[in-house]
Amino acid sequence: MEFQIINDNGSLAEYCQQSKGAEFISLDTEFVRTRTWYPQCGLIQINNGKRIVLVDPLTISDWQPLKDILVAPDIVKVLHSCSEDLEVFSRLLGVYPAPIFDTQFAACLAGLGNTLGYAKLIQDLLGIEVDKGESRTDWLRRPLSDTQLQYAANDVLYLHQVYPMLKSKIDALGRFDWVLQEMATLSLKKSANLAAQYRYLLVKNAWQLNAGELAVLQELAGWRYNKAVEQDLAANFVIKEAAMLEIARRAPKSIARLAALNVLTGKEMRLYGEEILSLILTASLINEENRPEKIRRLVDIKAYKKICQSIRSACIDVAEEQNIPLEVLASKKQINQFLKWLWFDVEECKLQDIKPDLCLGWRHYLLAEVLSQYH
Repeated sequence: MEFQIINDNGSLAEYCQQSKGAEFISLDTEFVRTRTWYPQCGLIQINNGKRIVLVDPLTISDWQPLKDILVAPDIVKVLHSCSEDLEVFSRLLGVYPAPIFDTQFAACLAGLGNTLGYAKLIQDLLGIEVDKGESRTDWLRRPLSDTQLQYAANDVLYLHQVYPMLKSKIDALGRFDWVLQEMATLSLKKSANLAAQYRYLLVKNAWQLNAGELAVLQELAGWRYNKAVEQDLAANFVIKEAAMLEIARRAPKSIARLAALNVLTGKEMRLYGEEILSLILTASLINEENRPEKIRRLVDIKAYKKICQSIRSACIDVAEEQNIPLEVLASKKQINQFLKWLWFDVEECKLQDIKPDLCLGWRHYLLAEVLSQYH
């Protein structure tokens, strides 16, 4: 199937109008995210079954027609491993597509393999070997070559062909709604945001710090997050996580002592040295009762191992009964997330006003009885 490049508002609106009658459309994005906080969209590929288009986001100013299609409840949006694509659409258009049928997740529920890559999925279902030679393309560069454009178009060409095959397998298992629920949950988690003041909870080994040190880390982590968002810069390109931990532990009071820690580059010292000292001073002035409590760990709770194993054993039984990989139904990370939500007051799910994975959608349907005894 040939493809059309769309680089003006009128052509995009016309294509979206044509797509309104589609049962499903296939979507993909190409983006660059090397040093930035947000993904930078270079191309949006769409297949409505009649035409494949490659939308150039660098030339479009009116996105409303596409936004309407992306949120239309009667049009299924087909994507593969869509986590980062969701971030692209959210950043560029301010919406999350819905409903979404993710072919990677559907393949897993259909017993075709856990976290199956796109190329492997196409090879297994269509017998076509996908050329991934352009996967490292700088999609913001113009002009894009014919080879790059064809590579991008092929993604939604093949995606459109595998959807009916996967849908048939999923429908036979009665799990179509599970796929949609999983992606709705993913969108919900993407839309939630941990406030700057709690970003210290995401820092590895923060549990090792005492309340005074955590107060410094809280200031540093919140500052780094805000700086990353404001400058659209990946957090580790502001300062590294390990640097924040060491600064929190030592709390230097002067530029000389901060430099002596040898955890910041010369550029970071010039840009942020005085700001970091100001943050340390601010933390030192926080009353003891207002400092963060020492971070609790699940392993420090006496009953944790026994309860975790009990939940895991029950989940194994459900997974075997449903013929679903245990790691998909209830991974160790998801069980831990549930127990943190259950036992801790200062915890990521509660702070973002969302429930843990095991209490949402199809997992809740399968595991509600198992988990009810622990509430």
